[in-house]
Amino acid sequence: MIRILILILILYPLSEILSQDISSWNNEMIIVHNHDNVSQIMGTEQIFEQRWDILPQAQFWKKIMRLTPDTCVVNIAKNRHVLEAIPSSEWIHLNRSEKSIFRDSMRSKYNLGADELVYVTSGKNDFYKFKEVYPSISLGITVFDSLQVDPWYAQSILLIESPGQLKKSTSGAYGPFQLMPKVARAQGLIVNRGLDERKDFGRSAYGAAMLIKNICIPEAKKILKEYNIDYAERDIWFRLLVLHVYHAGALNVAAVIHKIQPEKGTQELIKQMWQNKAAAFGNCSQNYSQIAIAAHLILNDLIYENCHKIVDMQSR
Repeated sequence: MIRILILILILYPLSEILSQDISSWNNEMIIVHNHDNVSQIMGTEQIFEQRWDILPQAQFWKKIMRLTPDTCVVNIAKNRHVLEAIPSSEWIHLNRSEKSIFRDSMRSKYNLGADELVYVTSGKNDFYKFKEVYPSISLGITVFDSLQVDPWYAQSILLIESPGQLKKSTSGAYGPFQLMPKVARAQGLIVNRGLDERKDFGRSAYGAAMLIKNICIPEAKKILKEYNIDYAERDIWFRLLVLHVYHAGALNVAAVIHKIQPEKGTQELIKQMWQNKAAAFGNCSQNYSQIAIAAHLILNDLIYENCHKIVDMQSR
């Protein structure tokens, strides 16, 4: 950890760090003691206070992320209401026409409208490896915090992008923060045939932090300014909007916001993003912030189920 922090100071001059608007996230941080291990984690108090935890989309993804891949959940797309569960083997072997017939049968069985979208979603606990990614969260928070970038983003991205793994996506994103080659290079990382710094945790965290700081947050503010929407950077809805920019890109987020034509920034704005599509902001983009909320809830459960002591940083 010390080696990475020294590397950050070399690559990002101290004078530049000190020139930033210094903000403290200590009131959201908790120190988790689990036997001999001590971790620094961003708490979920705001998620519970504002009742993000009871939203059906958050509860749905919480279920999916804990479910084994051999089970599929049949659900209504607009609200993720679960209709029933079926073995994955009964679904994956159907061709396109047979899947369409199955969806029609579900609409008929549950008295749904003909235009009601019905999804069949498989369990994904083989991908979301929360116990494996847990040790890296504290390190990611430390790197982001040292660069004066909200560490809530580090925790969120590590939990949902490639948790505990180093898989390359079909689009070419790679590393713990799933940076695209061009994006990583723009943030100062070396990505070529001989060296790919996205694989290095410290460098990947640095690139993601700079992307959030220099592009995602400013672009989110720019989008909101067009509609004269006030915001506070620590609000969950604003953070989720920034995450959408990180995942889908500013132009696509701007397109869906333009379609919504919001008058203020609240939880309702994010919920409307879950129901609208525009440009390349599609189903995967809609799911992104839903998954983020669910991941924080699962992390919270794991912490309180396994730790023996939690200290609120604000009380220290």
